[in-house]
Amino acid sequence: MNRINPAKLHHSKWTAVKPMNREKHFLVSEIEFDEEGAVISCKLEAVLSKNEYLIDWTELKSQEQWLQGWK
Repeated sequence: MNRINPAKLHHSKWTAVKPMNREKHFLVSEIEFDEEGAVISCKLEAVLSKNEYLIDWTELKSQEQWLQGWK
């Protein structure tokens, strides 16, 4: 399980274990918090194509789906 600090999630780099639409490397481009500091939304941006995807940020904890950094 990847350990993630939501406060340091913005601009973090991720590699998809199984590439989506031939996109493998992603950057957290946008993150939104509520008043209590909990993450409401998380947007990933593909490095090469600049496509953006909204995801549940807790999916990044799964090492079967995501690797921290660009591998």
